[in-house]
Amino acid sequence: MQTRRVYLDNNATTMVDPEVFEQMKPFYCEKYGNPNSLHKFGSETHPALRQALDQLYIGINAKDSDDIIVTSCATESNNWVIKGIYFDKIASGEKKRIVTTTVEHPAIAMTCQFLSKFGVEITFIDVNDQGVITPQQLREVMSDDVALVSVMLANNETGMIFPVKELAKIAHEYGALFHTDAVQAMGKIPVNVQDLDVDFLSFSAHKFHGPKGVGILYIKDSQPLSSLLHGGEHMGGRRSGTLDVAGIVGMAKALELANKFMAFESSHVRRLRDKLEDALLEIPDVNVIGDRKNRVPNTILASIKGVEGEAMLWDLNRAGIAASTGSACASETLQSNPILEAIGADKELAHTALRLSLSRFNTEDEIDYAIAEIKKAIARLRSISSTFAYAPQGHTSGL
Repeated sequence: MQTRRVYLDNNATTMVDPEVFEQMKPFYCEKYGNPNSLHKFGSETHPALRQALDQLYIGINAKDSDDIIVTSCATESNNWVIKGIYFDKIASGEKKRIVTTTVEHPAIAMTCQFLSKFGVEITFIDVNDQGVITPQQLREVMSDDVALVSVMLANNETGMIFPVKELAKIAHEYGALFHTDAVQAMGKIPVNVQDLDVDFLSFSAHKFHGPKGVGILYIKDSQPLSSLLHGGEHMGGRRSGTLDVAGIVGMAKALELANKFMAFESSHVRRLRDKLEDALLEIPDVNVIGDRKNRVPNTILASIKGVEGEAMLWDLNRAGIAASTGSACASETLQSNPILEAIGADKELAHTALRLSLSRFNTEDEIDYAIAEIKKAIARLRSISSTFAYAPQGHTSGL
């Protein structure tokens, strides 16, 4: 009998919306010219490119004076901001420090660590027990030697939403620029760059049912930022590389649909997420990280005592359920979950993380199946666990 397939790893990547895929198709085998070419094959891609860029501006409420630069992904965009600020502000001696948090995506954290080899001072702010930082925490580490503050809008593992608008205001008070990695917020909560008042914002299309291999860097008021890639005059000379017309068209359509379905995401997806979360919390010694009211509507990061995260994934995978123990960009290291460590969990609990992330394509039936299979997996793994040697009396979960 064929195993069911239930995808609950949407914070790692999402399926391409069929409507997005249809919009992209003509630019592979019909209108495939290089947009920079002077002949008709190139020029016939221009109307679709212009429309797509307009959609991207509208999608995040950017102004005409802002730049939206197409990149290959948010990792490139994040690297570009961090390294560009190093060349523009720190290597010149104008500023000394970059401030960020201990729970940023590796694209931020590892880039900062790389720059520390060149003498850049990196200030990492610890998160509180909810997995976020407060404006007061940022204010306590700020001074006029800070070049850049980089804080994610929503965490990729917990889904917790950071107070970016307030943080950006504090950074600006000290003359620092502010960047936010908005990858996990796009399509889940409204993202309005004018309201947030950030200087830089990055995201990838594949996190909201667009194609892989394309993302953006938003640059407020088209301000100067040294380029990361050199070699051509693409994107106004700011980012070299032949434009992926199909990818840009797909990203723009995906953003349009993500904003269209925002209310649905906030109701249908949140309801399914809460149903799954409530079922988990009925099980003894299961904890979910962060207040659900301050989380994006699709994400659960649970700690399951006595159950090794990788073992849980193995059981769920056999049942056809895709989940994770945290960021897919660090999943091959088999290390303890850094978010659980950051909020103060001991080493044992930090190895018990299970991340479940839903999308608008998940169904009630899939969630019911996932609940049943997760309970089976926990029961089996606890029965052979050396760290879970008791079952509290009187509980009703059957585990």
